[in-house]
Amino acid sequence: MLQFSSSDSSEESDIAKAESMSRRNHLHDEMRWRAVGMLQARARQSAAARELNEHRSVIQRLRNHYQRDQNASRRRGSGRRRITTTADDCYLLQCSRRRRTLKAR
Repeated sequence: MLQFSSSDSSEESDIAKAESMSRRNHLHDEMRWRAVGMLQARARQSAAARELNEHRSVIQRLRNHYQRDQNASRRRGSGRRRITTTADDCYLLQCSRRRRTLKAR
């Protein structure tokens, strides 16, 4: 008689992997350095991708970035700044005191 072991643990890990993939947009620095370490230890990109549960192209881009810059951390975003500077704060205060009816820009 054949007995099959329950595959609940593998199903749970697959679900956890799927949930974690949907929540994150980029690799964290710890994962990036793990991938670089694996690649430096002569692991294949596909093996590193499988281990970290990422697509092979993500590991390939990380490897190219590391070879070019000798750094695996993320680049700073180049978008609009979210915080006003102290000079901006002073300017806004002056504008609001001069003309109280104008909207802030």
